[in-house]
Amino acid sequence: MRSHVSPDGSYINEGMNCSSLDITMPNGEPHGGLTGSNEFILSSSGQKISADSRMEEVNQWCQRKAKSACSRKMLLKRLPILRWLPCYNGIDAVGDLVAGITVGLTVIPQALAYSGIAGLPAAYGLYGSFVGCIVYIFLGSCKDVPMGPSAISALLTYQTARGNVHKAVLLSFLAGIIELLMGIFGLGFLVDFVSGPVSSGFTSAVSLIIVTSQIKDVLGISAKGTTFLEIWQSIFKDIHNIRAWDTVLGITCIAVLLIMRIVAGLKVGPHEDDLKSKKHRIINKFMWLIGTSRNAILVVVCGAIGYVFQSSASAPFKLIGDIPPGLPSFQVPSFTLNANQTSSGREESFAEIVSSLGSGLIVVPLISLMENIAICKAFSNGKPVDATQELIAIGVANVANSFAQGFPGTGALSRGAVFNASGVRTPLANIYTGALVILSLMFFTPYFSFIPKATLAAIIIAAVVFMVEVKVVKPMWRTKKSDLIPGLGTFIACLALPLEVGILLGVGLNVIFILYHAARPKINVERLTSPAGTEYLIITPDRCLIFPSVDYVRNLVTKHSIRQSLPVVIDCSHVYGADYTAATVIESITQDFAKRDQPLFFYNLKPSVCAVFEGLSPVDFIVYYREEDLDELMREKAYKPKQVLSA
Repeated sequence: MRSHVSPDGSYINEGMNCSSLDITMPNGEPHGGLTGSNEFILSSSGQKISADSRMEEVNQWCQRKAKSACSRKMLLKRLPILRWLPCYNGIDAVGDLVAGITVGLTVIPQALAYSGIAGLPAAYGLYGSFVGCIVYIFLGSCKDVPMGPSAISALLTYQTARGNVHKAVLLSFLAGIIELLMGIFGLGFLVDFVSGPVSSGFTSAVSLIIVTSQIKDVLGISAKGTTFLEIWQSIFKDIHNIRAWDTVLGITCIAVLLIMRIVAGLKVGPHEDDLKSKKHRIINKFMWLIGTSRNAILVVVCGAIGYVFQSSASAPFKLIGDIPPGLPSFQVPSFTLNANQTSSGREESFAEIVSSLGSGLIVVPLISLMENIAICKAFSNGKPVDATQELIAIGVANVANSFAQGFPGTGALSRGAVFNASGVRTPLANIYTGALVILSLMFFTPYFSFIPKATLAAIIIAAVVFMVEVKVVKPMWRTKKSDLIPGLGTFIACLALPLEVGILLGVGLNVIFILYHAARPKINVERLTSPAGTEYLIITPDRCLIFPSVDYVRNLVTKHSIRQSLPVVIDCSHVYGADYTAATVIESITQDFAKRDQPLFFYNLKPSVCAVFEGLSPVDFIVYYREEDLDELMREKAYKPKQVLSA
């Protein structure tokens, strides 16, 4: 396909000979005098530069990148507060105030409850619920993200740090650093490798694990374990120690929360909002507020019950216990642990701590990003989501959280929905949420100690049970049944194995499916007649030719060409890429056809793919771009129709 290469490295792509574009120069020079070159590249100014000058071009590229990083456009992109703060007005302030206080009433009881999931004292959930909120105001790109602890991040913290406070705080610091580095290097695309079915399977499994982990507090018994099966085995071993009052309180709280959730969605008056009277709107708003604040209301009521009974000789409920009053001590996380701070009773260096955290250092940042992006997409109204900026925001927030003794956090979808329904206008709503948490730490922690553990367990169960994504199974079955396999595989793996192993197995299953589809392209085979009346076989693959698929394509081409004994045209209209393995197979195919004296042509092959195939200089490699050229090519090959072989 390639003519003689001149001393300067230029050559003419002969595949252009059959192009439908006629760009011959008046002096007869083909292709408009356009030639390719392997010896030169063009600079941004259009000047040819040699290989010796490429280092200078790299330096110029680095200077441009550094200049763009300091530009006003990049500053507005990386500090989103500069975009919306100059336009902030009174309406925004009222919306943010209402939303921030509403979410604050939700986050306080949830933070206390999520500490139990993480295996930490109750105060540490509150410690991680106010610093990240403030950081997100400056760096967050989504108004609906309430930064703080979530059920999934709490469970991952427990499985990674095993209930060690110092390791959990250090995990927040290290996870934040990793998230920040991922944002700086633009690695937000990694979350795209977790498909919808895998994400649904993971979320559903985590929900069941969290519900299972809280059943022990509802029953008032002790149970340990990190996986679904381990926790249930531990529950059955201690089931004989069940406490009746805790069980009654826990079940009652779950029922009350579910009823109040229904109340929040009820509407009185006409269906059309325009027809509702002022009285109807007030009643609907009041019902929504009561339903939304159900966690806070339940905590206050049950805390009062716990206070009344705590003075009795035998308290009927297990309480969460004393919570240190005041704000946490702001300090650098511990990078080494002494003998009193470890479960093994010996000192641990930083390297040993990192080794004990294991794959959680990667899984926690990725899952945190998944949760955050899910909120952004849910309420973005079709606008693009900047995953890189969200990585930077939650990374800095988690680093700051670690200095306030908090464990890793991210945006929680349930609180994000409350934010959105409350009419949040900007990320500044987070400051009111953070302020409520600070006030509760300074003035109300003595009263939190009277909250029954069964109440917090009920709050978690009533919230998390709706995260089981049963509703996606039916649409998935209708659209593509094979997607159920990675989803169901992830679900089962996460229940039976540690979460990080389960999610990796789910992603692995997805990759296997992707590779299978890459290795088995759809091949369309038709028997057509050329304008001159010559029959030929046209074979059309529907995707690129790369190493997993080329042998499959070769076998099909060989089988059909031998069976039909006709000229073969491979329609490459959909082949947008190829590799070295594909080039070797194409060379082999052309040799086989040449030995059988059977014409083989390639139709509409893209120049970039053609260059890959030409690299091995295959014999009789013929490309054409106009259908009417096929008869001429057959005449050049001196092809005469042969008797078709029987199948």
